[in-house]
Amino acid sequence: MEIDTIATEIKATDIEGLRIGQAKSEKGKTGVTVLLFDQPATGGVDISGGGPASRETPLLSPLTANNPIHAVVLSGGSAYGLEAAAGVMRYLEEHGIGYDTRFAKVPLVCQSCIYDLGYGDPSIRPDAQMGYDACVDAEAAKEPKSGNEGAGCGATVGKLFGMECAEKSGLGIAALKVGELKMAAVVVVNAFGDIFDSTTGKKIAGLKSPDRTKELDTCAEFLKIAKPTDFYKENTTIGAIVTNGRFAQDEANKIASMARCAYARNINPVGTMADGDTIYAVSMGNVRADINVAGTLAAKVMSLAIERAVRDAAIPDAEYLANCVRLEK
Repeated sequence: MEIDTIATEIKATDIEGLRIGQAKSEKGKTGVTVLLFDQPATGGVDISGGGPASRETPLLSPLTANNPIHAVVLSGGSAYGLEAAAGVMRYLEEHGIGYDTRFAKVPLVCQSCIYDLGYGDPSIRPDAQMGYDACVDAEAAKEPKSGNEGAGCGATVGKLFGMECAEKSGLGIAALKVGELKMAAVVVVNAFGDIFDSTTGKKIAGLKSPDRTKELDTCAEFLKIAKPTDFYKENTTIGAIVTNGRFAQDEANKIASMARCAYARNINPVGTMADGDTIYAVSMGNVRADINVAGTLAAKVMSLAIERAVRDAAIPDAEYLANCVRLEK
């Protein structure tokens, strides 16, 4: 994606108070990416897919009290991976961070997981220790890497015909600045559909023929299936938008829903019942900005992160196939 002259690319860690840490298992091909906030933050969420694996998302509903959150966790492992948040809570408690009740400080941690059990060793899933290790990694305050890192280690795309016809994807991170408004996106692209360059419309990853010599169009192949079928459901694109803009909880929810436009620009098909597509939006600053501008910038930076997730995670076919779990027929 080309970045125009109005929006300037920055580092995600240029957003004051945001720290990002990662941990992974090379054998399991799975991992955790954690976003820690130095001060309690305001959050929102948009869930457009039919099968999310998540925790504490009701905290972000505009129908609840304005609950501050202390971290967002993205992980592999499907619902098993939700255990990683326990390690994040332990880390935050040790550092005196949490919602102050009469008897304890309770860290409020939101999390979403991708299904990556078909890649690497499915018996290895993100656990509490991996979540804790990701928090320790964030202490270095270094710029996190995109690609086969953290929660993106087992991400794949284009899975209509199974893992053997899919391609490797991963974790994408991008950040932009317009004036004083900063916006970062962290996304794990584990989509059912194909991934496209939003500027050119060219496919950059997705469904391949069984012999892997041709690129196939998932949408076209999908539409050929006229009757209900139990197609592959091991998909989800999960991401987070973080801004130094000052927004209330209902506004953060709107920014999350506007950021979903990036999913539509870059992924086709998207938001199916085979996906658990989720986007968090987190406000952790005091910069005043128009919510429509913020939502537009959120979609732009999320689109950039999606494309980066695919391009930075590309590996040779032989390496990819060697890590796919083979099912007995």
